Amino acid sequence: QAQLVESGGGLVQPGESLTLSCLASGFTFSQFAISWYRQVPGKVHELIGTITSTGLSTIYHASAKGRFAINRTAAQITAYLQLNNLQPGATAVYLCNARRATAEYWGQGTQVTVSS
Repeated sequence: QAQLVESGGGLVQPGESLTLSCLASGFTFSQFAISWYRQVPGKVHELIGTITSTGLSTIYHASAKGRFAINRTAAQITAYLQLNNLQPGATAVYLCNARRATAEYWGQGTQVTVSS
């Protein structure tokens, strides 16, 4: 059974950094592009960025460039989202998504709260 499990969320203060993880199981991780999204209650998912299946290329949404970073490790079947200089507006549930032409999987999300 294909599964994505996010972890690493929590409560942080403005200006702090956080690294989220997305652990894959039950499918061939190296064949899927990985995207990170965030969701605020009442709004649609907002794409943060996507890393290709090979990890050689990453595309970021304009609002994430320079502040967030996505990478992945094949050996650990895990993708990461580095969140830097977090501000209260970044408070959201962060989700990872694995996609290829014939399949797509979502994790359940991890909550990040930025507050002083």
